[in-house]
Amino acid sequence: MKDFIAALAGAGVPFVRNALFAGLLSAVLFGTIGSLVTVRRIGSLAGAVSHAVLGGIGMALYFSSAGILPGFPPIAGALVFAVLAALVIGVVSLKAKQREDTVINAIWAIGMSLGVLFMAKTPGYTDPQAYLFGNILLISSRDLVLLGVLDVFVLFLVLRFYPQIEASSFDGEFARVRGVPSGAVFLVLLGITACAIVLLQTFVGIVMVIAMLTLPAGCSAVFSRSLGGMMIVSSLFSAAFSVAGLAAGWAFDVPVGAMTVIIAGTVFLGVSALRVLAGRR
Repeated sequence: MKDFIAALAGAGVPFVRNALFAGLLSAVLFGTIGSLVTVRRIGSLAGAVSHAVLGGIGMALYFSSAGILPGFPPIAGALVFAVLAALVIGVVSLKAKQREDTVINAIWAIGMSLGVLFMAKTPGYTDPQAYLFGNILLISSRDLVLLGVLDVFVLFLVLRFYPQIEASSFDGEFARVRGVPSGAVFLVLLGITACAIVLLQTFVGIVMVIAMLTLPAGCSAVFSRSLGGMMIVSSLFSAAFSVAGLAAGWAFDVPVGAMTVIIAGTVFLGVSALRVLAGRR
């Protein structure tokens, strides 16, 4: 732990401080969006979108290397695939409930498979694990600015439309009767989730994005009595997991993303077990 604190204070390793700031900024997105994903029970939808992102990344890498679209950035391809996947899943969820699981599984599998195929045909060597697990230690100051802008945008939307979001999250039918466009709120939520996934997965990887969208919110559900409270507590859990994962990864010389997920999963299982025991008593 002393080595980690020394690295944070040292001038020779600024990437450690960038990783810490990135974890804290990401915690706002994970806590806010993750709470909505958990309350609406659309974790599988978010998982499908995050995996479909790999197809966009592979396509962008191939088009850029092959000269079809020179300089086409992977984040742009990921954003295209994520938004398209979110729209398809959202429309199917609203219009054809019985086919929702099938479409989710199809987009999940097709997105990953396309990514692997594009990467296999890309000249040179491309490692899919770099996108699956990411590396938060490679975050730059520019990335921190992007995270901060997305944080402000998401918080503004939540604060501005909180009553509509809360009503449509807990009882869509009642909200619709009261004049709240639940379908539009749902599609906007999926779109923002897709954009957040694209930005976050480039830093921490697809696997960690899925885990951090669900595990902190799952822990906070035990201590929260409102959606707003859940967002705050979930953000605090996310920040704690990110800092602990970064410190443990630095101390034991292991991947930070994987360590963060293990810590978050262990705490979630512990909280769930305590909740079960308390319920029996």
